[in-house]
Amino acid sequence: MKITVCIPMYNEISTAADTSEQLIHALEGFCEKSGDTYELIFSDDGSVDGCIDAVRCDIPTPHGEVRKVRGEVNMGKGAAVRRAALASTGDIVMYTDCDLAYGTDVIGEAVEVMRCESCDIVAGSRAIHPEGYAGYTFIRRLASKVYMKVLTTFAGFRLSDSQCGFKVFRGELARRIFSLAETNGWAFDFELFLLAKREGAVVRELPVKIINHRESRISVLRDSVRMLREIARIKKRVAKLDKK
Repeated sequence: MKITVCIPMYNEISTAADTSEQLIHALEGFCEKSGDTYELIFSDDGSVDGCIDAVRCDIPTPHGEVRKVRGEVNMGKGAAVRRAALASTGDIVMYTDCDLAYGTDVIGEAVEVMRCESCDIVAGSRAIHPEGYAGYTFIRRLASKVYMKVLTTFAGFRLSDSQCGFKVFRGELARRIFSLAETNGWAFDFELFLLAKREGAVVRELPVKIINHRESRISVLRDSVRMLREIARIKKRVAKLDKK
């Protein structure tokens, strides 16, 4: 089985080299034991700090390969993840943030869930991990609760943590739904799950916790209003797809 790990990047010069090294070593170790292969795709979203060139390509990768895709202008995390997913060739396609917020062990854990359970998507969830929000500031905890409340109330969403930055898909499903996706900003996860729902995809949640913390840029009031607008727009667009 081939595993694709997608890493969106925007001005990540401070993390690019270490992240690529950690991921290569983690994937090589996992695949050596499991007999799988991998591709690690870094997707640069119009960075101006040269971070894509800092990705380590000098480390031996006998069980896989490191690839780079690039956008000329900054469009948003959704666009960066979509670019990598559509370039993927793996049987399993996942994405996580460049700061490896959830560490690298979750990669192997998610692959084993996909291998052993009848599901199409594995979604990381901080909400079901006993230490999922350990180390969060009050504002970040509040923002997460507000987001979840909005999604469950106005979007009919039932995942416990739809905004967790770690998601895993069956490869063919990933390439199908990403080919239909259009959202470039923060709400791209929501769009993906609406599109996956159209496909009848089965979702399992995987408990995860934050290992590496990064300062949040979230404004609870401003981003909550933006969220409502994005949800309404996405629901309308996906509803139109259902009528075709």
